[in-house]
Amino acid sequence: MEELVTELKQEIVDALNLEDVAPEEIDADAPLFGTGLGLDSIDALELIVLIEKKYGIKLKDPRKSREIFKSINVMARFIAENRTK
Repeated sequence: MEELVTELKQEIVDALNLEDVAPEEIDADAPLFGTGLGLDSIDALELIVLIEKKYGIKLKDPRKSREIFKSINVMARFIAENRTK
Protein backbone atom coordinates (compact mmCIF):
# COMPACT_ATOMS: atom_id res chain seq x y z
CA MET A 1 0.00 0.00 0.00
CA GLU A 2 2.87 2.37 0.79
CA GLU A 3 4.24 1.83 -2.71
CA LEU A 4 0.85 2.74 -4.20
CA VAL A 5 0.66 5.90 -2.05
CA THR A 6 4.12 6.98 -3.26
CA GLU A 7 3.16 6.22 -6.86
CA LEU A 8 -0.10 8.19 -6.52
CA LYS A 9 1.71 11.23 -5.13
CA GLN A 10 4.01 11.27 -8.17
CA GLU A 11 1.13 10.66 -10.59
CA ILE A 12 -0.87 13.54 -9.09
CA VAL A 13 2.08 15.94 -9.26
CA ASP A 14 2.71 14.95 -12.90
CA ALA A 15 -0.93 14.86 -14.06
CA LEU A 16 -1.83 18.19 -12.47
CA ASN A 17 1.48 19.92 -13.26
CA LEU A 18 2.06 20.83 -9.62
CA GLU A 19 5.45 22.38 -10.27
CA ASP A 20 5.85 23.85 -6.79
CA VAL A 21 5.00 20.60 -4.99
CA ALA A 22 7.36 17.67 -4.47
CA PRO A 23 5.61 14.30 -4.08
CA GLU A 24 7.32 13.67 -0.74
CA GLU A 25 5.91 16.97 0.60
CA ILE A 26 2.32 15.77 0.18
CA ASP A 27 0.71 14.50 3.39
CA ALA A 28 -1.10 11.29 2.43
CA ASP A 29 -3.85 12.04 4.99
CA ALA A 30 -4.33 15.72 4.06
CA PRO A 31 -7.45 16.72 2.12
CA LEU A 32 -6.83 16.99 -1.61
CA PHE A 33 -9.40 19.79 -2.02
CA GLY A 34 -9.90 23.00 -0.08
CA THR A 35 -7.46 23.43 2.77
CA GLY A 36 -5.12 20.53 1.97
CA LEU A 37 -3.52 20.37 -1.46
CA GLY A 38 -5.98 22.99 -2.71
CA LEU A 39 -7.23 21.18 -5.79
CA ASP A 40 -10.36 22.30 -7.64
CA SER A 41 -13.12 20.72 -9.75
CA ILE A 42 -11.00 20.69 -12.92
CA ASP A 43 -8.31 18.82 -10.99
CA ALA A 44 -10.99 16.32 -9.93
CA LEU A 45 -11.72 15.58 -13.59
CA GLU A 46 -8.01 15.03 -14.20
CA LEU A 47 -7.88 12.61 -11.27
CA ILE A 48 -10.85 10.68 -12.66
CA VAL A 49 -9.06 10.35 -16.01
CA LEU A 50 -5.86 9.30 -14.23
CA ILE A 51 -7.65 6.54 -12.31
CA GLU A 52 -9.36 5.28 -15.46
CA LYS A 53 -6.21 5.25 -17.63
CA LYS A 54 -3.63 4.12 -15.10
CA TYR A 55 -5.62 1.68 -12.98
CA GLY A 56 -8.54 0.67 -15.21
CA ILE A 57 -11.16 1.93 -12.75
CA LYS A 58 -14.20 3.65 -14.19
CA LEU A 59 -16.06 5.87 -11.74
CA LYS A 60 -19.72 5.37 -12.54
CA ASP A 61 -21.06 7.83 -9.96
CA PRO A 62 -19.24 11.20 -10.11
CA ARG A 63 -20.64 12.11 -6.69
CA LYS A 64 -18.72 9.19 -5.21
CA SER A 65 -15.48 10.82 -6.34
CA ARG A 66 -15.82 13.30 -3.47
CA GLU A 67 -15.41 10.42 -1.02
CA ILE A 68 -12.64 8.75 -3.03
CA PHE A 69 -10.61 11.96 -3.35
CA LYS A 70 -10.66 12.84 0.36
CA SER A 71 -6.95 12.09 0.64
CA ILE A 72 -4.24 10.10 -1.07
CA ASN A 73 -4.59 7.29 1.47
CA VAL A 74 -8.33 7.01 0.72
CA MET A 75 -7.60 7.01 -3.02
CA ALA A 76 -4.95 4.32 -2.58
CA ARG A 77 -7.35 2.08 -0.64
CA PHE A 78 -10.04 2.54 -3.29
CA ILE A 79 -7.58 1.74 -6.10
CA ALA A 80 -6.19 -1.30 -4.29
CA GLU A 81 -9.71 -2.69 -3.86
CA ASN A 82 -10.93 -1.93 -7.40
CA ARG A 83 -8.02 -1.91 -9.83
CA THR A 84 -8.09 -3.97 -12.98
CA LYS A 85 -4.59 -3.07 -14.22
